Amino acid sequence: MTPLLQVSDLSVAFGARRVVRDLSFTLHAGETLALVGESGSGKSVSALSVLRLLPPGGHNPEGRVVLDGTDVLAADEGALRRLRGGVAGMVFQEPMTSLNPLHSIARQVGEAITLHRPMSGEALRARILELLRDAGLPNAEERLNAYPHQLSGGQRQRVMIAAALANDPKLLIADEPTTALDVTIQAQILELLASLKGRLGMAMLLITHDLGIVRRHADRVVVMKDGEAVEQGRTAEVFAAPKHPYTRMLLATDPRGRPAPVPEAAPVVLAAEAVRVHFPIRRGLLRRTVGHVKAVDGVTLSIRQGETVGMVGESGSGKTTLGLALLRLERSQGGIRFDGRDLQPLSQGRLRPLRRRMQIVFQDPYGSLSPRLSAGEVIGEGLEVHEPGLTRATREAAVRRALEEVGLDPAMADRYPHEFSGGQRQRIAIARALVLKPRLLVLDEPTSALDVSVQAQVVDLLRELQVRHQLAYLFISHDLRVVRAMAHRIIVLKDGRMVEEGEAEQLTAAPSQPYTRALMAAAFDLKAIPV
Repeated sequence: MTPLLQVSDLSVAFGARRVVRDLSFTLHAGETLALVGESGSGKSVSALSVLRLLPPGGHNPEGRVVLDGTDVLAADEGALRRLRGGVAGMVFQEPMTSLNPLHSIARQVGEAITLHRPMSGEALRARILELLRDAGLPNAEERLNAYPHQLSGGQRQRVMIAAALANDPKLLIADEPTTALDVTIQAQILELLASLKGRLGMAMLLITHDLGIVRRHADRVVVMKDGEAVEQGRTAEVFAAPKHPYTRMLLATDPRGRPAPVPEAAPVVLAAEAVRVHFPIRRGLLRRTVGHVKAVDGVTLSIRQGETVGMVGESGSGKTTLGLALLRLERSQGGIRFDGRDLQPLSQGRLRPLRRRMQIVFQDPYGSLSPRLSAGEVIGEGLEVHEPGLTRATREAAVRRALEEVGLDPAMADRYPHEFSGGQRQRIAIARALVLKPRLLVLDEPTSALDVSVQAQVVDLLRELQVRHQLAYLFISHDLRVVRAMAHRIIVLKDGRMVEEGEAEQLTAAPSQPYTRALMAAAFDLKAIPV
């Protein structure tokens, strides 16, 4: 049978640097092929080359790409327009940047339709509604005039899917379609794609670094490293008996193990009681308060020395807001005690000496590191604030020790953030917190932007540092696999309220609340437990 897509010896160069080398694979109708590998492996560049979507200038695809009988690399603009959207639809990684912020979703989905077939008026509106409903967008008719910023991440992804399916394509290219989504939304999007593929008989080219998704949804897999395919074959066979060392490494990098036990006599480092963060809703000309958004609504918790408390829940559940409130970085009501001292009545001046003992590592290490400061300056900045009497030599020695503790060469201290990989930047962010010798670390999604192998390295590092310094961690994440490997106890938040709390192993194995069961089923591919 002739393949729908045949890629032969594809190479792509960015100027003098080759980012894809001699890549070959085939994809048949009704089949799902996954391209997997870490960031920089060439997955997305290869997928964009299938439709010649790489930006002009310095990007030179070579080889042969045949899609539905058309030689893509030799096609003229007219043939490319027929292929793009007509034969192949594409769902991009980040819908917020892919959708036009100035156009309603009805206009954007409608544009995808009318580029390939004339349609207007009620017929066009009916087709837009049909596509949005097929993509599972709730209350589709009410959302036709909504703009992207008015939708959640999952809803924006459904709009992207609707636009990609506008002309019943034979091939759907999905580039990391679930990366930025909560586990329950991830599961819904993947189930939707599988359902649409089966109903419409499409082929799917799936680009991802999540091997769990590949295992469940792909018929065949191509493993990429440094722009080359190092292994490919039937998914079950590759996963059962990987031949290449890189594939074996990827399959072994799921965060494993458990944190060291907490001593029974370990003191409480942080205790919070009935913490509330309510944001006022103001309307009218005079901006009167007409209500409140209850971002955090009466949460009580404690963290002991050497203990990790994991905090999980979907986007908007209040996880990050609570973490900021516990550090007095967000206004709140309720009791917050750190090392036995009540933080709420303290002024910023009186709070400042305590800041060095409670630190935070943010989700995006690139955004939280100043691009104008070297790694050494980033790490040493806190010492300048909290220990101004230190000599320059003493401060530089402390920075070197902090870099060594997180597994980085002290010789890297003079480099700037853009010169480091994502995992290295996250290590710098951890070193910046550790150099002040804190007792409490709030870790806000510290592994969400990292490849699976780097995630495992960061988890191992954090567990090692916790044992060495007896640190207390509040670990905020939507990745329940990472939380299970890191946490002693887990707190589940929904709509600002705590819905369940328990020992990590017990809560992940036998959750009692329907919401927690849904989270666990989505994260660990369990059968949904009736609620």
